Amino acid sequence: MGLHFELLFTAAAARQLDALDKDKSKSSALKAVKKTLGLMEMNLRHPGLNTHKFESLEGPNGEEIFEAYAQQHTPAAYRIFWRYGPVKGQITIVAITPHP
Repeated sequence: MGLHFELLFTAAAARQLDALDKDKSKSSALKAVKKTLGLMEMNLRHPGLNTHKFESLEGPNGEEIFEAYAQQHTPAAYRIFWRYGPVKGQITIVAITPHP
């Protein structure tokens, strides 16, 4: 069993989640993103998250950025980018975006 985390959202990630919530054509993506966020709070090592370091991004102070899968095998599948902190027991959601 993993640690429980408090989720914080950057302004950009909060806007992305809000936009997803308002777009009724994206209801299945929203459901998947919410499920993923719930799993991230409870267990970052859950196999369904496929969490891994994202090499081409870093946080504002050089922090490592990680990627978690909200969807798979779907065109433009949603991904959640996050980092640890700012304090122990917290993770910051940096972006919620469809995979290009």
